[in-house]
Amino acid sequence: MKKFFYIIITLTLFSACSEYQKVLKNEEIAPKFKMGEALYNEGKYSKANKLFAQIVPNYRGKPQAEKLMYLYSNTFYKTKDYYVAGYQFERFASSYPKSEKVEEASFLSAKSYYMLSPVYSKDQKETIEAIEKLQAFINLYPDSEYSTEANKLVKELDYKLEKKAFEIAKQYNKIAFTSTELQAAIKSFDNFIFDFPGSSLREDALYYRLDSAYKLAINSVDYKKQDRLKTAKEYYEAFKKKYPSSKYIETIDSMALEMDESLKNYSTKS
Repeated sequence: MKKFFYIIITLTLFSACSEYQKVLKNEEIAPKFKMGEALYNEGKYSKANKLFAQIVPNYRGKPQAEKLMYLYSNTFYKTKDYYVAGYQFERFASSYPKSEKVEEASFLSAKSYYMLSPVYSKDQKETIEAIEKLQAFINLYPDSEYSTEANKLVKELDYKLEKKAFEIAKQYNKIAFTSTELQAAIKSFDNFIFDFPGSSLREDALYYRLDSAYKLAINSVDYKKQDRLKTAKEYYEAFKKKYPSSKYIETIDSMALEMDESLKNYSTKS
């Protein structure tokens, strides 16, 4: 009985595949649309895509074109071909601005760009583009059912840019030995603090800026040392005022003691 059941299943699958190949090779467009839609509804997006791709040019200007173009665009999204999905959904939104699907298509287009965003350690060109696309969607459809998700995605992408900028600045701090390198580290953290004022990484950025300024001051030549010590002390005082319970407090207090000892020498000389 079990063997008979497997034979029936095999024959059914073979028949379905044969029918698919037959329609795929047929020049008639109506059967392709019908089977493509059926396959789409069954979740067989790759097969549906192949059928739709053959008939898209034939349906331009026809009543069924809107539905076909939406399904065709979504097959790319469902098969994770996000480059093409983003482009096709944009075309759909532009071609059918009055469609009941235009809002969803606009969101899925923007989300396709989000899906292309790489890890923070790589170049963030796609991330910036995704933020622009999602923000444009939010501005166009502020009351959309997709706006909450769109805002969440923007927040994720913003953090990725923050993390990228922070890690670059932190790397400067780690490898910096010369005066020029330490000044570059301080400048990088200054830029980060200015560009991302509400960042969750602000405390760490302020600490590493202080650390870079401290190293620069302590290791400076004598005629530059006093001014650099004063600048580093200003960073210390600002940090301690902002984050009195920071995990870095013991470390920066130790820095401050050393800087105070160095500054006493200048007071004695005066």
